[in-house]
Amino acid sequence: MNLYVKETGKNNLETIAFVHADGMAGWMWDEQLKAFEDYHCLVPDLPEHGRSCDVRPFTVECAANMIIDIIRDKTHNGKAHLVGMSLGAQVIVKILSTAPEVVDHAFLGGALVRSAPPTENFIELLNHLIKIYLPVKNNSLYIGSYIRSYNIPKNLRGKFRESTRIIKPDSSARIIKEGTLFKMPASLENVNVPVLVIVGEKDYTIIGESARNLLNILPNSKGASTLKVGHMWNMENPELFNHVLRCFLNNENLPDGVKTL
Repeated sequence: MNLYVKETGKNNLETIAFVHADGMAGWMWDEQLKAFEDYHCLVPDLPEHGRSCDVRPFTVECAANMIIDIIRDKTHNGKAHLVGMSLGAQVIVKILSTAPEVVDHAFLGGALVRSAPPTENFIELLNHLIKIYLPVKNNSLYIGSYIRSYNIPKNLRGKFRESTRIIKPDSSARIIKEGTLFKMPASLENVNVPVLVIVGEKDYTIIGESARNLLNILPNSKGASTLKVGHMWNMENPELFNHVLRCFLNNENLPDGVKTL
């Protein structure tokens, strides 16, 4: 079964593939699609998410392979600029390690990447937390806490609620484990693709640590922190996000509102 892919600007030569975060779907890139009408844009819903909810099971590796195939099949030159947030950024990291030849530029926002395997105690704790989470995952108050945490704008809150509720409990458990336990893949030190590793200033501490680990291993990478925003800042401040992304794709200096990591 194939992933659902929203496609715009087919006649434009350069392609951007936007890869969404966990628990969401391609709708989280709506403001980016408006701003990048001069590009051919591909927006897949990842396995077990959104309109790909029946494509199972989700693994970072499987999602990466599916997106590699989409790029090879749908782009004009077999390459795309890849833009991902959170889980989407992890998928792009896997693509960089597997098929860097399909990547023009890579924008990694809020990627969690572990440099060492988790301990048994950590895995036990994770399993316990998942057990607590699953019965309340569709609770309105719980979803509301995520909306506030991510500063999701009012016009997207209904879509966020729908995306959360469409994911089956066993799918949620699998997605959480894949994202939380994702380990730095091999061969990244040989990847010469231009990479921007970027975090929100208010993002989780572990995301900043992951960013530095990625910067240490990716030879053609640069790091940045976006001021006054959190984990899902493409929705929180889309104008700044779009400006930063366009500067990066054009190999220009990053704008005011970001600082170097």
